[in-house]
Amino acid sequence: MDKVPTMARRSGAETFTARWRRSAHRARIALRRSGVDYFRGDGADWIALAGLLVIIPVITCTTLLNPVWCSPTALALPIVAGGLLLRPASLLSLYATAAAALIVESIALGPYADGPARVTPGTVLVVAACGFFGLVLAQFRARVGVPWRRGGTMLFDLRERIRVQSALPRLPEGWHREMALRPAGGQSFSGDFVVAARTHGGRTLEVVLTDVSGKGMDAGSRALLLSGAFGGLLGSLPPHGFLPAANGYLLRQDWDEGFATSIHLVLDLESGDYELLSAGHPPALQLHAGSGLWEEKAAEGPLLGVYDGAQFDAVKGSLAPGDVLMLFTDGLVEASDRDIAEGIDRLTGEADRYVATGFEGAAWHLIEACAKDVNDDRALLLLSRRG
Repeated sequence: MDKVPTMARRSGAETFTARWRRSAHRARIALRRSGVDYFRGDGADWIALAGLLVIIPVITCTTLLNPVWCSPTALALPIVAGGLLLRPASLLSLYATAAAALIVESIALGPYADGPARVTPGTVLVVAACGFFGLVLAQFRARVGVPWRRGGTMLFDLRERIRVQSALPRLPEGWHREMALRPAGGQSFSGDFVVAARTHGGRTLEVVLTDVSGKGMDAGSRALLLSGAFGGLLGSLPPHGFLPAANGYLLRQDWDEGFATSIHLVLDLESGDYELLSAGHPPALQLHAGSGLWEEKAAEGPLLGVYDGAQFDAVKGSLAPGDVLMLFTDGLVEASDRDIAEGIDRLTGEADRYVATGFEGAAWHLIEACAKDVNDDRALLLLSRRG
């Protein structure tokens, strides 16, 4: 008779324990999801608001107890943090609390003429200025839709995507390639980019070096968009169809400053024969190992994004063992104090120093030697066939 109530009590206890565990598990999952969403900028900001609202009374009490070591201007700290963490609507609650705390401090500490550790007009101006700039930042983030917690990560991701898209594919034995790119002003974003792919079963190397109008951050966003589009076109079209398709794509963007120069290399990795197609780009340079002389390979074609129906005529060549081919943007050879011919002469003169070493690591050093302080994006691509 006593076993039934005992079993019922155990069943009830187990049921309560199971329910408690499930509730704790759901709470833990919800908290973790809320934290992840907040870090990504997708969640509510009530956690940060609650924390800052708690900090303000702590600062106020500390100021009242020891105003010399904790100045009334310390209220600017949670206000600055709120400008970075909170949305504009939440900032109003934080600012109201900070204003109330400042009133309490001014009343408790007495007139500011009684001593230095008082709420002076300068204190009010500093706190108000921090609140104003914090509100401006919050309004800007709300309009852009990118919270500060993800803004830096997003820019880093964009930069890395450009870098990955500019990576050259591995080449078969007997070939050497390297690429160097230096944005204007030491920035992380450049208007110069490279897209490359091996097509026709890996026998053909196609490389497109593009210089978008503008420089640095101004051209970086357009370069990212074009690098993705050009990467999708490359290898999907016949070589002679790439630049016309790229020109049409650029025209459809209808940008105010929407032109670009580009050079398209189609190289047969077995024979060394190649074709170059250019859209207003500086000529390529080929070093003939037999003579030791550099030859300009200039193809004809208009700028991309200028007019529809543009024609691009190819120039042909061949890389013999020991030959080197250089593709570059105008920032490397053109400057305000010299024309492009002088820049090309300087580039070939510096490149002659690397003939004996097989041009290992030469790309970056050539940019440093020829255009280190030029306020323009610079890119250099080297392809050499081993002797």
